[in-house]
Amino acid sequence: MTPSTAAAKPHLGLQIDRFVEESNQRWIELRRQRHRRPEPSGEEFETTKFIASHLKNLGHQPIVSPREIGLIADLQSGVPSDDLPLVALRADIDALRMTDRKLVDYASSHLGLAHACGHDVHTTVLLGVIETIGFLVRSGHLSIPAHFRFLFQPAEETGDGAQWMIEDGFVAGVQSILGLHVEPNLLAGQIGIRYGVLTAAVDEIHLQIVGTGGHTARPHTTTDAILAATQLISTLHQSLPRSIDVREPSVFSVGEIHGGHAPNVIPDEVNIIGTLRTTDPTTRVLLIERMQAICHHIGALTQNKIAMQIRQSLGSVINSQTETEAWELAAREVVGEPGVVRLDMPSMGGEDFGEYLTQCSGAQIRLGCAHSIPWPHLHSPVFDVDERCISIGVRCMTRAAIHLATQSLP
Repeated sequence: MTPSTAAAKPHLGLQIDRFVEESNQRWIELRRQRHRRPEPSGEEFETTKFIASHLKNLGHQPIVSPREIGLIADLQSGVPSDDLPLVALRADIDALRMTDRKLVDYASSHLGLAHACGHDVHTTVLLGVIETIGFLVRSGHLSIPAHFRFLFQPAEETGDGAQWMIEDGFVAGVQSILGLHVEPNLLAGQIGIRYGVLTAAVDEIHLQIVGTGGHTARPHTTTDAILAATQLISTLHQSLPRSIDVREPSVFSVGEIHGGHAPNVIPDEVNIIGTLRTTDPTTRVLLIERMQAICHHIGALTQNKIAMQIRQSLGSVINSQTETEAWELAAREVVGEPGVVRLDMPSMGGEDFGEYLTQCSGAQIRLGCAHSIPWPHLHSPVFDVDERCISIGVRCMTRAAIHLATQSLP
């Protein structure tokens, strides 16, 4: 770091905080506007148009995906160059298919849709960051050469969006990527940091049991696929945890069972859908092999055919050292040492941010959003945030991005 860069750091931080403070109320209103108009995964057309229009009004030239959902915008400071490290910042923009039951004037106006996972906050934070960095560049406060890319990603909830952004070429050339997610188990003013594994890998497991159906009065003439399903589920729950080192986090859960159409008919087919969540690749392979073996043996025992398919897989979010350090340094500047929370354990939830980490290094943090503890959880019909988290997110992400792009911390 040069002496001039070191001297500029406190000044740049003050400029960031001043601009954020002046813009905060406008961003809160923007967040509430997006909160009223949620769109589900794969259908974020109006959201994409809104973001594109907003970016154009700020003087940027967004590039919309050929799918018409999701977009990016680039921003450079200093002397333009193709040799600058490209730092990407990502926000997901989709909502959930559920009813918003909050009694607030910014509750969802779209029946059966709700921003119950905070993606409206993520979108607002990223728009705030691009505004803040744009201000720093225009005002001459950020003159060090740097290259930023802002990714507004659709379809995180279905696990498709990150891969779409990669396929569209939006991550080509990116060296580092940063992301954040609101966290209702942390207060607004707290930032959750974890080095290494942040979230679990998730496999969507489909199990199909096919046999001979018949009358419930004569079960001996059937292979009773429903009984086989109960045996299969019970055996999986009993055996999988004892197939691996108990210190390795993993969980298999069933979310759907479909079979039968009448109380006096034993069906010839039952379908089971669930998820397998692991944090270690070796454990994942071992458990999948174990599941396949159990399916084979239960099928033979019950005289049914049991087929197992993995329909969708998401990798773990494994935070890289350099990017996590940038986040932690930025968080200390913004919320102070007491506000930085070291997360002791990974989340067993899935997050397709991990797909980007197959292309470049990166890290995601948890942005505290609770007004008090306990607070409504993610995907709750009454989930909301303490809106102070928006300005905190903008201040942290702006600092972390500039640090990675210029190797100096505002």
